[in-house]
Amino acid sequence: LKNEVSMRFGLTYDFRNPPKFQRNSADLYQQLIDQIVTAETLGFDQVWLTEHHFTNDGYNPSVMPMAAAIASRTTLIRIGTFVLILPFHDPLRVAEDATCVDLISGGRFDLGVGLGYTADEYQILGIDRRERAARLEEGLDIIKRLWSEKSVSVDGQFTQLQQATLSPKPVQSPHPPIWIGARAGKAIDRAGRLGANLLTTIGPDPAPRFRDALSVNGFRPDEHEIGQLRLIYCAPTEDQAWSEVAEFLHLSMSYYGKVMGETPEAAGDENLWNFTSPEEIRYSGLGRAATIGTPDQIIGKLDSWLENHHCSQIICSTHLAGMDPAKSTASMRLFAEEVMPHFK
Repeated sequence: LKNEVSMRFGLTYDFRNPPKFQRNSADLYQQLIDQIVTAETLGFDQVWLTEHHFTNDGYNPSVMPMAAAIASRTTLIRIGTFVLILPFHDPLRVAEDATCVDLISGGRFDLGVGLGYTADEYQILGIDRRERAARLEEGLDIIKRLWSEKSVSVDGQFTQLQQATLSPKPVQSPHPPIWIGARAGKAIDRAGRLGANLLTTIGPDPAPRFRDALSVNGFRPDEHEIGQLRLIYCAPTEDQAWSEVAEFLHLSMSYYGKVMGETPEAAGDENLWNFTSPEEIRYSGLGRAATIGTPDQIIGKLDSWLENHHCSQIICSTHLAGMDPAKSTASMRLFAEEVMPHFK
């Protein structure tokens, strides 16, 4: 299980606008899209968009329009969803919207889907959370069929279609790459069983289990990718990096602590999220695990981490909710100029 000789690097965006650091939302959208255009010029390979609903901080609720906006402003960088919460969506509309983004981008779109985990989203939408996996599997099958077949009829548990056609088809053949977000073992097995690429975060290396699941189900592991999300923030000094990031990291962890604390899958993870102050985080287990510091420190941390984790793409969470985009842009630039060449 060796890592690629040349690592690919992505960035993730949620477009959150927390009340404590409120900006004009339209301005924030433009500033972050401008940042993504800059990321393309700096050599980042991919931008990933993430979805949630009903939050008080404007968490991006609709990833496809954002993907189309980014596609119209860029020419090289790939655009993906990490993740679109498929159980919330009509698979026909996902197939149509993803096709439009693929066409606008000239074949640069990746569809990453996941189950979602926030209890109140399922409750508000009136969807039984126990149906998550069945909805994802049925939806993904329909999307792939619409992309590859002339006419599709479905009498499914959740979706019924009569001779549905999708025209035009995506640029990419046979269809845009499909990724599944997974952290737990059962979800990693599902990604392998369905022959998808894997998007993951926090935890032991999923590669051996994922590769086994691919092989058992007749897929070639070397034809499938793994994207690993990492919190990465780069500055000229370690103190500067932490002074710029601590308050916003604390805010993010407070959010995830609340929503993850409501889910049965998060039992035992409480210590990852619960902090009483921003200052605590730097010297916590999470702070030690986070990739925050000078370029040399980040190279060392990533080298060490890659000894025990296999991936084809490191997905950087650099712009945190509430942060001044000018600061996260400076961090991205330093990372691209002084860290990325070490891994290319």
